[in-house]
Amino acid sequence: MKRPNALRMAVTLLAAMATTSVDAGAYPDHPVRIVLPFGAGGVADVSARIVADRLGERLGQRFLIENMPGAGGITAAKSVISASPDGYTLGLVSNGTAISAALFKRLPFDAATDFEMISMLGSFDLVFAVDAASPYKTLADFITAAKAAPGKLDIGTVTVGSTQNLGAELLKSAAGIDVQIVPFRNSPDIVVGLLRNDVQMMLDFPAAVKGQVDDGKLRLLATSGVKRSPSMPSLVTAAESSVKDYEVTSWNGLFAPHGTPPAIIAQLNATLKEVLAEPDIKQRLNDLGIESRPSSPEELMALFKADVKKWDAVILKAGIEKK
Repeated sequence: MKRPNALRMAVTLLAAMATTSVDAGAYPDHPVRIVLPFGAGGVADVSARIVADRLGERLGQRFLIENMPGAGGITAAKSVISASPDGYTLGLVSNGTAISAALFKRLPFDAATDFEMISMLGSFDLVFAVDAASPYKTLADFITAAKAAPGKLDIGTVTVGSTQNLGAELLKSAAGIDVQIVPFRNSPDIVVGLLRNDVQMMLDFPAAVKGQVDDGKLRLLATSGVKRSPSMPSLVTAAESSVKDYEVTSWNGLFAPHGTPPAIIAQLNATLKEVLAEPDIKQRLNDLGIESRPSSPEELMALFKADVKKWDAVILKAGIEKK
């Protein structure tokens, strides 16, 4: 009697294993939602759609982008972490999320415990731009002029607390210069201010100034990254232009709600690595100024925590009041 019982147990176990295998392999069996804390049309939105479309092709289901802009990315993050942890609601995490964690006294979520990181998607730098008629041919020229006339030069950025704004604050600190940082409502307004000489330099993402640079109205001085951008290999970094140890690198990645099955996280991570290695995807991202950069979940979480610490120090030194 013992032998038949053992046989039945073995058969039951094998059946359970087969069912588990089928269930794990069935993901995704309906469309997946990716929530973005940004509006449509921006670099994050366009790049996320490129990756989402290819993910959908590889996994046989649509990956739908849902734009949910809002202060600090709070609305988008809450939408993701309150969803069922089944892999069908994902979110975009970025250095902006890390800045929010440093800038807000209290958030309705803790990324370190509420997010299941999946993978980075890419990284991209800021650029320093001036009017094409400006006397400043390099970032070092601007810094020299700022030191010669403390408080007389202005740098335009978007909203206080943004990556661009804090990048300018970091430049003040790293270069030891006294300049005014002027916040504008949006990037086009900064360009207008720069061309009118209301500000003498601006700091923004490449896409925000590409049209004016191509038209010969603006000139790029440097990038903010630790190394030269693959999309702009001839443009020096700030560190190469006299601002030692200066680095501001923006990045984005995907996360899922805490408790999402490890098998789903692993499947998405592996598929993203394949997608981000495809030559046409790499080129399309490169055209947006983004370097394709997949990662492990652990690497993405470590990057997030390091950025929170970095920007917290910049916010404190700049005297920016926490919200």
